[in-house]
Amino acid sequence: MDRGLVELASDLRSGELPLTTYLDSLEERFTEREGSLHAWVEEPERFARLRQDAETLASRFEDPTTRPALFGVPVGVKDIFHVDGFATKAGSQLPADALAGKEGPVVSKLRAAGALILGKTATTEFAYFAPGPTCNPHNEAHTPGGSSSGSAAAVAAGMTPLALGSQTIGSINRPAAYCGVFGFKPSFGRVSTEGMIPLAPSYDHVGWFASDVAGIAHAGSVWVDGWEASKALAELGDDQRPTLGVLEGPYLDAVASDGRRQLDETTAWLGQCGFEVKRVHGLDDFEDVQTRHRRLLAAEAAQAHQKWFDAHGDLYRDETASLIRRGKAVPGAELDTMRAGRSTLRAIFEFTMENEEIDVWIAPSAPGAAPAGLDSTGDPVMSLPWTHAGMPSISIPEGENDEGLPLAVQLVARHGSDESLMAWAAAVSRALD
Repeated sequence: MDRGLVELASDLRSGELPLTTYLDSLEERFTEREGSLHAWVEEPERFARLRQDAETLASRFEDPTTRPALFGVPVGVKDIFHVDGFATKAGSQLPADALAGKEGPVVSKLRAAGALILGKTATTEFAYFAPGPTCNPHNEAHTPGGSSSGSAAAVAAGMTPLALGSQTIGSINRPAAYCGVFGFKPSFGRVSTEGMIPLAPSYDHVGWFASDVAGIAHAGSVWVDGWEASKALAELGDDQRPTLGVLEGPYLDAVASDGRRQLDETTAWLGQCGFEVKRVHGLDDFEDVQTRHRRLLAAEAAQAHQKWFDAHGDLYRDETASLIRRGKAVPGAELDTMRAGRSTLRAIFEFTMENEEIDVWIAPSAPGAAPAGLDSTGDPVMSLPWTHAGMPSISIPEGENDEGLPLAVQLVARHGSDESLMAWAAAVSRALD
């Protein structure tokens, strides 16, 4: 059960680990953790259905040499993605028939790779801020983060080796940090959002969670066309280290004391390990960036949900309903200007990286550790500028606070440099291990 995704996939493909044996152990883990964590959308006959799916899969691929990359690997799918045979509720009280839609390529590619759909994972309502029922696996009195709450918690609790999520502000990096797992958000547009209930199409990213960088990279080979992470890893080699940039100024002023302490300790250690760390002042307009991001998010959410909200507005929770009402008040003439700001911010970041010879930015994944209580999913502010710019980011668990809750750093690379980010993240993760 403690195998990483790459080792697990290899053992299942070869038959060294029989799929039936693995599913038995997975069911035991599920029984042990899910009753208190609530990471999954309820499915009473989950493992009976899963064993049938596994039997069908095994009959298709009797010869181990023909088995695809994720043969028999169970995957959790955030309940904003349409999956044939499953209802989509998006953490809401709306009728499933109203939200029904066609399965998109992000799920169909999973099936083609031999993965088993373990089930839908819990999400905040429509991937915004109204929390779902999920608890933090490290302390059930604390939030797991959001909106990809169930996906992060399920991977952290060992209930699945891989889970799909999404990020529109900080919905992958923050729960990954709070739950102590690796979470990856690709470059904007690198993975199709078709078949996903939208929140704000200008910012919506598909991403995923695993227990290590190798697992994140392996999953990328399934979801990202032209994925060349293995080539990037080979080119970097074991001895090369990226130059890390720390964005000083208003951005880091938003970090809590435990998050800032962890960043300083982490960068100091990486410096001792031979990484060059450059501190650069910037993003003086951080408050304006936040305002633009949230304003465009609200406007696009109002557009995306117009039909559902008009028909079922009384079923929306207060946080989401308020977002949609704010969005309706945004003049349409502002939208193009706000959308243009995304590429402007990206250009500023990448100009600074070029000028300062920085390979990747390093920053806290969240302001600090997971807050107490389940009424809030925490603050996504540390991810907001990178999501706004559409740049790829990966959250790496690193240490814990005085209460034993996980902390994390994120690495952010140039748009389109996702494979290089995998290689650089592997180098950083090795140094921190």
